[in-house]
Amino acid sequence: MPLHLLSSPAAAAKLVAGLRAVPLRRCHSFAPAPHHPDRASLATSLSAAAAARSAGPVVAAAQTKQSVSGKKQVLISLSDKTDLTYLGNGLQGLGYSIVSTGGTASSLEAAGVNVTKVEEITHFPEMLDGRVKTLHPSIHGGILARRDQEHHLKALKDHGIGTFDVVVVNLYPFYDKVTSGTISFEDGIENIDIGGPTMIRAAAKNHKDVLIVVDHNDYPALLEYLKGNQEDQQFHRMLAWKAFQHVASYDAAVSEWLWKQSNKGEMFPPSFTVPLELKSTLRYGENPHQNAAFYADKSLSLVGAGGIATAIQHHGKEMSYNNYLDADAAWNCVSEFDSPTCVVVKHTNPCGVASRQDILEAYRLAVKGDPVSAFGGIVAFNTIIDEDLAKEIREFRSPTDGQTRMFYEIVVAPGYTEKGLEILQGKSKTLRILEAKRSGKGMLSLRQVNGGWLAQESDDLTPEDITFTTGSERAPQENEVADAKFA
Repeated sequence: MPLHLLSSPAAAAKLVAGLRAVPLRRCHSFAPAPHHPDRASLATSLSAAAAARSAGPVVAAAQTKQSVSGKKQVLISLSDKTDLTYLGNGLQGLGYSIVSTGGTASSLEAAGVNVTKVEEITHFPEMLDGRVKTLHPSIHGGILARRDQEHHLKALKDHGIGTFDVVVVNLYPFYDKVTSGTISFEDGIENIDIGGPTMIRAAAKNHKDVLIVVDHNDYPALLEYLKGNQEDQQFHRMLAWKAFQHVASYDAAVSEWLWKQSNKGEMFPPSFTVPLELKSTLRYGENPHQNAAFYADKSLSLVGAGGIATAIQHHGKEMSYNNYLDADAAWNCVSEFDSPTCVVVKHTNPCGVASRQDILEAYRLAVKGDPVSAFGGIVAFNTIIDEDLAKEIREFRSPTDGQTRMFYEIVVAPGYTEKGLEILQGKSKTLRILEAKRSGKGMLSLRQVNGGWLAQESDDLTPEDITFTTGSERAPQENEVADAKFA
């Protein structure tokens, strides 16, 4: 269910850990095209830990713990096998024995990495079409056993179970499956991972003794940490946090999908969880003394939804908190019109709106609506910006004196021709040029109040949806009705 969240990034930050909350929709921000920080690597944390160790041990150094059997063991079970060979060779080079499942084991063997299959540990074959592979005491005992509890270690020894020092798991691609097109309910159910989340949660719970990795971007940091042969519980905790967040986001997607399959059109679920993902930290918030950040909403319902949150930045300075708010207001306004339209916004308020078949004329009229406020504002179009329109934007003089070139913080449009983009990029080094998809309809709009949220259907009413009733003695003329619809 798409949601429109009218709140601050600071409020969004409170939701990121999978609390009951609301997905962002028009969250006044976007990820610039060349940068993809959606998978947070732990390399920075590792570097900081390494620096701290070189300056002096923050925690007591310790040799890497070995399993009860005396072997250093890693459990690997992956759906996404990106960089698996790199990881396998790295772990093998560090003296770790690798235990793995089905396709992961086959991929490792094909790469020349020695591997023990899970069934050789459990002495039990995969069953129920692969639904049961790792749900076994020989696996989970080795993950959950506390190394500082003698009776835990004795239990493992009595049952011939070895411990796992590292667990590397990612999950069935449920999100990709259910958003890639039509999928049957049965196929959706079969793509819900059970064993993977169970191993992740077990390893994350016992993170004091077990390193849990769910993101291939963290493989280099993991190997570097293991090479150091020293213990840093902060690194363990960061990996555990990321693991629980990974599972929480996964469960949120499953929950959202099941709600759609079973709610019979009900707009307001009794509860829901939102997977938010940090895209960028901002210089400051609405005021300079406020910290701020942008989170992207990974809810299933927002796939392809459009809006400023998914806009591409082609040029200019980084967006600020207030830039996001203004760009969102301008884009939402211009998206309401079907005919060629230009909207100019300042401090989230439209200061000029014009529709004309000639988009150049619409632009001039919109600026003339309030040229003083338009200066330094945001200009949005619902048409592609071509060479002629780009030249007009670049060279247009302020109607107040006929000499000063108009200055804008942001230009946003659904697209640009190659020449049009080139011309606009030459207007200013700081001009932010955004390309956005038209926002979807049928969203749920939410607004934060202290301690809760107000929810309502988004205001998608168009002039075509309105039936005008004459309340005066004189019936309005056709041009007057047209003006009323425009307003």
